[in-house]
Amino acid sequence: FLEDCGMYFPEVKKHPEKYLQRCPESVKKWLKQLKSAGKILLLITSSHSDYCRLLCEHILGNDFEQYFDIVITNALKPGFFSHTPNQRPFRTLENDEEQEALLSLDKPGWYSQGNAIQLYELLKKMIGKLDPKVVYFGDSMHSDIFPAHHYSNWETVFILEELLGDKIVVPAETESEPLEKKGKYEEDQPETPYFVSKQWGSFFVDRLPGLENAEETLIRTWSCRCISTYSTIAIPSLEAIADLPLDYRFTRFSTNSSATAGYYPSPPRELLQHEDSVTMK
Repeated sequence: FLEDCGMYFPEVKKHPEKYLQRCPESVKKWLKQLKSAGKILLLITSSHSDYCRLLCEHILGNDFEQYFDIVITNALKPGFFSHTPNQRPFRTLENDEEQEALLSLDKPGWYSQGNAIQLYELLKKMIGKLDPKVVYFGDSMHSDIFPAHHYSNWETVFILEELLGDKIVVPAETESEPLEKKGKYEEDQPETPYFVSKQWGSFFVDRLPGLENAEETLIRTWSCRCISTYSTIAIPSLEAIADLPLDYRFTRFSTNSSATAGYYPSPPRELLQHEDSVTMK
């Protein structure tokens, strides 16, 4: 990015509008509400600071830093969660160039690299509690959700774009929610096509052929099992929850053994249609 080389970075610099979508106003409002409610907001990305700035200025605006208390770039996830402070110290930045390593984090700000252990110590100081609760949003099972859950024991919200191809169905348990407690995605939506790979089939369910005349067996895919194991909830996008009250109570994957618990606003149709017949293994 700094050297302006290759095909990708020069093109994105010149025409960011061709490749980036601006953040919906509802999500900006939601971020401001979280800060006003006393929550500490973190931005953790494996992108370098100069590239992060380009993206955020186009997506959120030139004042994007106001939305976050702490910005961490070049985090090198998933190592950010699994490495110790000695292996991956935080570094300060000067004109997007990394400076000396820090023995600890003393205040919020913009940092590079680092590790979840020292970040959590800073959160303890900022909040004044020994066990601050962290909710981590990510769209990568490998880099975000699994390591944040496994190494840091954080609550994890999986942003799962495969849910966007489904028809939105209001779960029965939310039918009784008052209107002001419902998000925009729980209202009537036009039917959208359900996208299933012609080569791989459903992202959520595998069909195993039976022997001779036996019926086929439906099982959850490996990816589907990872979602319910390492995510607290899964959503199609931040916009799906931006209009909900901050005290909205989501159904967690860990609440019960259902294959459809934890998906908001609705489970994938493939799982919902075959909930009683899908093997949980």
